[in-house]
Amino acid sequence: MSSPKDTRPDPAEVRRLYEAKVEAELAQADREVPGGVELGSGGDLFAHIVLLKGLPGPAESAGGGALSGPDGDAARKALAALGIEDIAVFSALTRPESSAEPESTARRVRRIVEAIDPVAVVALDADAAADLARAFGVRRIPFGKPVQSLGRTLLAVDGLEASLVEPARKRRVWAQFKRLQIGRSLL
Repeated sequence: MSSPKDTRPDPAEVRRLYEAKVEAELAQADREVPGGVELGSGGDLFAHIVLLKGLPGPAESAGGGALSGPDGDAARKALAALGIEDIAVFSALTRPESSAEPESTARRVRRIVEAIDPVAVVALDADAAADLARAFGVRRIPFGKPVQSLGRTLLAVDGLEASLVEPARKRRVWAQFKRLQIGRSLL
């Protein structure tokens, strides 16, 4: 008598297929707004946390990827201090310029978040917070007050990049980051 053939899919092949699916969805998101392809999002495609920054800052304008400058370092340090490992993070800019059309930007943000499917999304400035709120049909996301939407935690902080040169704002942004309460079992 012969033994039954193992029909379980190869885990490496399943992962490769899932990554290809996510990459295709992210490419579609980038096509939602003019200049979106140049925004340089990146990170772990299986991320638990998505970090969103509204407009490109100096590091991104110089050709770096999303959150490639000191603000990205600060965001990763803040998450590490909260016990969230860097490997579980995906970073993206929400728009290439301030004049980007709001509805296209919202569709782009929604596609990014849905493609990555994180537990939480952190908007790092007012522009990203407005784009994230519009993407998920939330009236607004107050700084430092987590909002639940479609099974995800949405959190906005009051200008991470600006806080790097303003000590009072830095303390306020850190206090807002600490409001990100995610059950360790979800990470």
